[in-house]
Amino acid sequence: MRALVQRVRRAAVRVGGEEVAAIGPGLLVLLGVGHDDDEATAERLAGKLLRLRIFPDADGRMNEPLGDREVLCVSQFTLMADTRKGNRPSFVAAAEPERADALYRRFCEHAGARRGVFGAHMEVELVNDGPVTILLE
Repeated sequence: MRALVQRVRRAAVRVGGEEVAAIGPGLLVLLGVGHDDDEATAERLAGKLLRLRIFPDADGRMNEPLGDREVLCVSQFTLMADTRKGNRPSFVAAAEPERADALYRRFCEHAGARRGVFGAHMEVELVNDGPVTILLE
């Protein structure tokens, strides 16, 4: 499982031109699920996300966790791409859609995240804060 985490001032996701989820200050998570991932992996990664200290403290240092801020999570199987050979990414490491959807939902539940629409073509809008972008695996 891979989570590309971005600290944001705000973020929103749209499907078919309609907003399906939006947050204020917090984290936008792009989540890729691999074929070897399971419920324990989803729960462990969600816990890590919630404890990740990437918000500024009173001294301006990245030392605070998410706290009362929000999370928006968007499924993104392309994070599982293998680009070591050639110019066309291979997605063999990505989980099958049914399994990936279940683990995506599990992650979101444990992270208390708002969600995009699994498998849909989505427009993701964000205002990155920092910018701060972290890859969790």
